[in-house]
Amino acid sequence: MEWSVGHIATKRAMFTPDKTAIIFEDTPITYKEINRHANQAAHYLKQAGLKKGDRLAVDLMNCPEFVYLYFAAAKLGFIFVPLNFRLVGPEIEYQLNNCGARILFFHDAFAPVIDSIRTTVLVESNKFIWLKSRKLKTSDCPAWAAEYEEIVNRFPDAEPIPDQPVHVDDPLAIIYTSGVTGAPKGACVSHNQTYYKNLQNMLYAGLRPEDVSLSQLPLFHSGGLFISLTPSMMAGLTLLMRQSFDPVKFAEDIQTYRATVVFALTTMWKIILDTGKLKQIDTSSVRKVLGGGERTPASMIEALAEQNIYMEQGFGQTENSYMMKLPRKDIFRKMGSVGLPGYCSDIWIADEKFKPMPPGQIGEIVARGPTVMSGYWNMPEQTEKAIVNGVLKTGDLGYMDEEGYFYIVDRAKSMYRSGGENVYPAEVEKALSAHPKIQHVAIVGVPDGRWGETGKAYVVPVEGETLTLEEVHAFLRDRLARFKHPTIIELLKEMPMTASGKIKRAELQPTSVSNKEAS
Repeated sequence: MEWSVGHIATKRAMFTPDKTAIIFEDTPITYKEINRHANQAAHYLKQAGLKKGDRLAVDLMNCPEFVYLYFAAAKLGFIFVPLNFRLVGPEIEYQLNNCGARILFFHDAFAPVIDSIRTTVLVESNKFIWLKSRKLKTSDCPAWAAEYEEIVNRFPDAEPIPDQPVHVDDPLAIIYTSGVTGAPKGACVSHNQTYYKNLQNMLYAGLRPEDVSLSQLPLFHSGGLFISLTPSMMAGLTLLMRQSFDPVKFAEDIQTYRATVVFALTTMWKIILDTGKLKQIDTSSVRKVLGGGERTPASMIEALAEQNIYMEQGFGQTENSYMMKLPRKDIFRKMGSVGLPGYCSDIWIADEKFKPMPPGQIGEIVARGPTVMSGYWNMPEQTEKAIVNGVLKTGDLGYMDEEGYFYIVDRAKSMYRSGGENVYPAEVEKALSAHPKIQHVAIVGVPDGRWGETGKAYVVPVEGETLTLEEVHAFLRDRLARFKHPTIIELLKEMPMTASGKIKRAELQPTSVSNKEAS
């Protein structure tokens, strides 16, 4: 069937052209303007020689141009690749080359990082496009890049005609998530899967055209792109956006714009609560609050409820975003639960043969349905391990109670979440193993009051050497994004190992802390 996510922008411009679609940094943008700018970007991309299936990457903070490029790519069948702007050069280099991106749009703040890798990536030399950010005072567009406004705004705003038909099962986007082997994996999501995600999230929140939705999640995140932006545009409501997360502004925006639907991760809520701002504003407009992303303590849920913020926790991952949600009526009755499966998600607790397990028994959470990713980009073996006969192995262990509510007890994999971001120890261990002072290293996630979880590094130094946390940070600075850095280090004389030479992670007890850095 010929259809694309790009039709969302087209239809909204037809049905509600003058309705405010986005308020970005207090500036309203209508649905007509979004579609017009998306069309201009699409015409530029065609003129630049991109063909259906080519990858278009962006290294951008939240901004209107992110939205324009997303819909432009969708209209013409290009594959949109949003990069995590917190990543450093080698990480971005890997992802650009893994997906084979032909063109890259980047904000001025990231120009030094892009400059450091531009000769080693597959992006064509004339397809580095520079955008000026709203808040930062940075230098002008570098000579090796072209300026977005100068090249895009001169193109026509008529609806673009794709060179080849775009079908619903064609890939729409590649969202990268870290891999347990240390190699990030690109979850490939089709237009069809995204429409089902829209449907599921619109039903979760009961979205209405008159809603004002507030989210400051980064749009490169599957939560920002598929839970917040795309369903909001399809529902025809007004979405409040800022360039980056500001806890005080977040709270103030609830009152200023009378927000009705609010979405933030647990880590964000913790920071917002710490400002004390929620107690100073009127939250009576809020009728739906979506959140989660990691374990949420009961004390936080209760503190939010005192301010009329009743957070309905959810569960999802890049491979199948927001597959479960806890209804508001059950927030306190089912404290600790991540809720019930969504309308477009079939989820159960499975044994090793994928058979459902009875209530109360722990097994792996598995999922099936039209919101599950197509697979990992250019990683058939990883895809076959993750999706077996159409069933997604989430890697999370949990159980279901007698009423069908799900609870997560542990992760089958070693991944932990820091500030809402997935961190895979294997990736950090791989980087640190190159340190000349380290003989053995193991990273585990430990509880953290601010970020939910943080990394603790157990290190066996080379004989005669010592190692400080500052040295670890310095070594990782240009190798891994800061949120992946361990914030605790413990030096060991020897690592507990199995007979086959594998680290016994269960014996690494994160109780004795030395050299801890305040986070």
